[in-house]
Amino acid sequence: MNQKALVPLQQRLVSLRHVLETKKMSLASVLPKHMTPERMIKISLVAASRNPQLLNCSPESFLGALMDASELGLEPFSGLNYSYIIPYRNNRTGTTEAKFMPSYRGLMELARRSGQIKSLDADIVYEHDKWEVEKGLNPKLVHVPNFHVKDRGKPILVYAIAKFKDDGYQFRVMTIEEIEKTRKSSKSSNSGPWVDWWDQMALKTCLKSLLKHCPMSTELAEVVAKDNITDHGDLNIDYIDPNDVPEIDEEKASKMETKSEDLVERLAGLTKDA
Repeated sequence: MNQKALVPLQQRLVSLRHVLETKKMSLASVLPKHMTPERMIKISLVAASRNPQLLNCSPESFLGALMDASELGLEPFSGLNYSYIIPYRNNRTGTTEAKFMPSYRGLMELARRSGQIKSLDADIVYEHDKWEVEKGLNPKLVHVPNFHVKDRGKPILVYAIAKFKDDGYQFRVMTIEEIEKTRKSSKSSNSGPWVDWWDQMALKTCLKSLLKHCPMSTELAEVVAKDNITDHGDLNIDYIDPNDVPEIDEEKASKMETKSEDLVERLAGLTKDA
């Protein structure tokens, strides 16, 4: 790609940086103490510089998604995989907008913070695993993964378990048919998260179903409701497949923090010269 073709992307990256830097204090006001606005801005710029679809999003919507993630303490673009920022097409305005999306790990983290849930677990049962499910007055769930074979077969069940502070527990089991019904109703049913991360989306689907029957904080309930509307309920937005949504692990993000500022400064210079 020649320099002239890069200019629009460079301009958008510089514009995004300006918006994020301008709102740095707002980010700082909602971030937990262990996270800094400088880090959030840097890893966001690195991720956006590697993904044109994110740069197509309006800077204001990107900031809003980043604020949502920051307020919840669910850092995107990191090896923790607590949340993602995903591009959507707004059919009402004809623009591309960034939306915050919590992962199943992010939902588990929020549930643990509520103080009512001691531990959470979720997993997929494959056809060569040993499993047993009983309902009734003495419910039981047994899953023995078969790690002795290279191919554990096709997924057949997804389950999630919550153990409460009072030693009680609740579990939810969903068949693949139930998971697929949810997938088909999603705006990203045939691309993006449900294609790239089917297992994570399946676990998230089951976990959200379980959480309906668990004590939830207001914060967690709002996140689940908002996530459902974004992915299933808002008829005015469509998922845009970014082909390669970047996931930067902690080590890589650390190495690239310094490079991020240099990259944006260099692109700003190129844009000015153009």
